[in-house]
Amino acid sequence: MPPISTSLAPSDPTDQPGGASGSAAEPAGRTDALRPPDAESAGPAGRRRFLTYLLAAPTLTVAAGLGLDAAAPATAQAAVRAAEARAAVRAAETRAADAPPQLLGLPGIPDVLDLGDAMILAGLPTSHLLVIEITPAGRVALYLPRLEVGQGLTTAIAMLVAEELDARLTDVDVPLSDGRPELLFNQLTGGSNSVRSLYDPVRAAAAAARARLVTAAANRWNVPAGSLRTADSAVLAPDGRRAGYGELAAEAAAVALPAVPGTPKPVDRQRLVGTPTGRIDARDIVTGRARYAGDLRIPGAVPTVVARPTTVNGTLKSLDASAARAMPGVLGVVQIPTGVAVLAETFDQALKARDALRTTWNPGPVAGLSDADVRSRLRAAHLPFLIPPLLTPYLDGEFDFAFVNHAPMEVLTAVADVRPNRAELWFAAQSPIIAQQTIAAELGLPQNAVTVHVVRGGGSFGRRLFFDAALEAARISQAAGRPVTLMWTRNDDMRHGRMRPASHHRIRATYGLGQVLTWEHRAATVKTDLGHGLGEALTAAGFNLSLAGLSLAQAFFLLTEKNPYDVGVPTQLLAELPLDVHTGSWRSVYSGTVRVADEIMMDELARRMGQDEVAFRRARLRSAAGRAVLDTVAAKGNWGRPMPPGQAQGIGYHDEHGSMAAYLVELDATDPAAPRVTKAVIAADVGRAVNPKGLEAQLTGALVDGISVILQAGNHLDNGAFREGSYGDFHFARQRHTPPAVEVHLMPPSGSPGGAGELGVPAASAAVANAYARATGTSPRSFPINF
Repeated sequence: MPPISTSLAPSDPTDQPGGASGSAAEPAGRTDALRPPDAESAGPAGRRRFLTYLLAAPTLTVAAGLGLDAAAPATAQAAVRAAEARAAVRAAETRAADAPPQLLGLPGIPDVLDLGDAMILAGLPTSHLLVIEITPAGRVALYLPRLEVGQGLTTAIAMLVAEELDARLTDVDVPLSDGRPELLFNQLTGGSNSVRSLYDPVRAAAAAARARLVTAAANRWNVPAGSLRTADSAVLAPDGRRAGYGELAAEAAAVALPAVPGTPKPVDRQRLVGTPTGRIDARDIVTGRARYAGDLRIPGAVPTVVARPTTVNGTLKSLDASAARAMPGVLGVVQIPTGVAVLAETFDQALKARDALRTTWNPGPVAGLSDADVRSRLRAAHLPFLIPPLLTPYLDGEFDFAFVNHAPMEVLTAVADVRPNRAELWFAAQSPIIAQQTIAAELGLPQNAVTVHVVRGGGSFGRRLFFDAALEAARISQAAGRPVTLMWTRNDDMRHGRMRPASHHRIRATYGLGQVLTWEHRAATVKTDLGHGLGEALTAAGFNLSLAGLSLAQAFFLLTEKNPYDVGVPTQLLAELPLDVHTGSWRSVYSGTVRVADEIMMDELARRMGQDEVAFRRARLRSAAGRAVLDTVAAKGNWGRPMPPGQAQGIGYHDEHGSMAAYLVELDATDPAAPRVTKAVIAADVGRAVNPKGLEAQLTGALVDGISVILQAGNHLDNGAFREGSYGDFHFARQRHTPPAVEVHLMPPSGSPGGAGELGVPAASAAVANAYARATGTSPRSFPINF
């Protein structure tokens, strides 16, 4: 990867309203943070309470409740009221003194309540079931109900635990929890929501454990608990006595009522959180000790691969497996709904036997369809614009985005051991509870007879929200009567796996007298499969989709998509094209196309109205914090500097998940067929970054995604089959396509953490597209450009 230089951007006093300071757990300054309405009156801990389980074992196990009555409707309504208050603050920010006068637009639904808020509301009833354990050996373990796929989540969570416990970071382990159905909607990894939703519960659990450890030491030494302090995984007395957490664990487990408050530290006392920190699993990853599903050696599990149809969702017409069965090492051939499985002693033997199968296939439901047909259907699916331009000047734009595979580095792998009365599976699962329920139903077993062991994954970008490989592995194991290790090859996932849906966008902006009067965005996409538990979570959060007449996709769209600018009267509508191909949430979901199209239009409208692209945005950004981010990236990137012919700068801005980011890239399109991003400058405000080093990695990864999907990476549908089958023809950015220099500038910490995993993709993509347009003097309308 290119070298990264990092800075902490200076705060802008005009964008950081004052407020009370001191011992409050949440600092003043970020007035748009989601806070319970009674947070001030409830004291530093707000509504936090703690529940401790006393176990008949020499361990201390603590679970944190973020208000154990959180399931009550009143509490959920209070959270919604807090979000509404946040929207009011944002509306007030619009009228800040540094904001040029504009025709004020209405806030979007995500300004009031976004998808992350809804997911947090859905998870509140079980947030107190998060568990920390301290063993006699002095190891601290937080059992994480999320999936680590390389995003650095386990490191961020370990930092929170170490911070609140005053433990050494090297003493903290973050194993992944098995599927826990009692968590309901609190074991879904997605929506850039993990740190955002776990920040308070993790701190609460660790603080509760610290209070019990201090109380246990006070009882042992017969001293006031208030005279003790904690540091380096130990309780320390004023006279120099020291007791490690491990030796206090058993006594602490017996503490019913701590003698000191079990409240998280105020942020001004945090020392580890906010410090750039290397990953706790980095050494294991680079030395090969980190174990993925394919590394597991489950007794009796045999290598397995699947022969698949020649078109998407085709079905088996005929099979002759005689030659394959006779090949060395072959242990079995099993027919399943999605193909024909071959079991062997090695993967090499299984692959060779799979290729020896003599099969014919019935065509799938999209046989005969190609990209041009899909584009035509998408264009026909659009809802009409509401406002005819009449005598008002207007600008129209249409944009096509191709299918895009997730293409995580680690191929899908799952281990399954299915017996007559139980089943056990090991795989990287972003939605293990839904997977458990689905697999149990498929096998004819009760849910509690199926165990899902969550294993770390080598990349996801939304792919592992679905458990296709695990479901297949369970079917094969049941049919074969033995455990299996199923591997999807790269070709399997490229041609039969999940895709970001192809989409077409129409935008019309009307303007006059220096103002944007209306902004209409019509998005038509191939239907996105969201069947990974999100619908149930939204219902649990109080969204009755049937009463509202909304599909799940439309609810998702409404909770994520907004225009952050004052553009008069904005409307955004989604139309879906039902098409029997495998789709799924791709990093940033709808925003990765909707907001990119918006940002391209912002550039073109600025030029049409004779204004600088950055100044045009700044004058219309509703958020003062957003203006600070935009100012930072423009200043650090030297926006507007002279560039040689064929080279240009491009800008992109996006805010979502309670965070905001701006990207400025420089692009060399001297050869328009081989454009290259030569420099990137990034500015971001995510509230409080738990681990700035991890955040930098997320933002840089989003840059590579943006370069890829705008310039070169996409998937072609040819007569019902996807053309690309490997990294050889799926042209994701390589090292040579990445910029030699990348700068990341993080705004000063303020409030609670926002989401960051998907934040950068729309802004990075838009910046690349806008730089290409300015460098070439063209207006690209179909992406990727070189497809």
